[in-house]
Amino acid sequence: MKVQTKVFLARELSLALDVASRRMRRSKSEIVQAAVAAYLSPDGEEASEAAVTRRLDRIGRAIERLERDVTISNEAVALFVKAWLTATPSLAAGDQKAQNAKGQERYVGFLDALSRRLAAGRLLRTEVLHENSGDGEN
Repeated sequence: MKVQTKVFLARELSLALDVASRRMRRSKSEIVQAAVAAYLSPDGEEASEAAVTRRLDRIGRAIERLERDVTISNEAVALFVKAWLTATPSLAAGDQKAQNAKGQERYVGFLDALSRRLAAGRLLRTEVLHENSGDGEN
């Protein structure tokens, strides 16, 4: 048996209920009844907690992947800088201008190569993980 109940809603909420009723092709009473039942349900809080827990787990895994990717990136840059500093000889004063021009040319080439890799979707982390899993050293 249904009992009629008079409820006062804020204007914005009433307008939102009208829109939802038309969009869902359900009566306002059906929507309000389902909302009140969900709000009063003893399992409602547990379901909400489970949903939040799932979201937090997903966020935690995403943060772990980001941490791994940043670590790989940092190590790759550190290795490059170390190799570059070790292999780059000191320049004579007369060679400085030519070396600066060559350095600028190499930098532009580096940016082009980086842009092509990113556009193609080739990522260092994927290559590193693929190479490590192929070596059987993990």
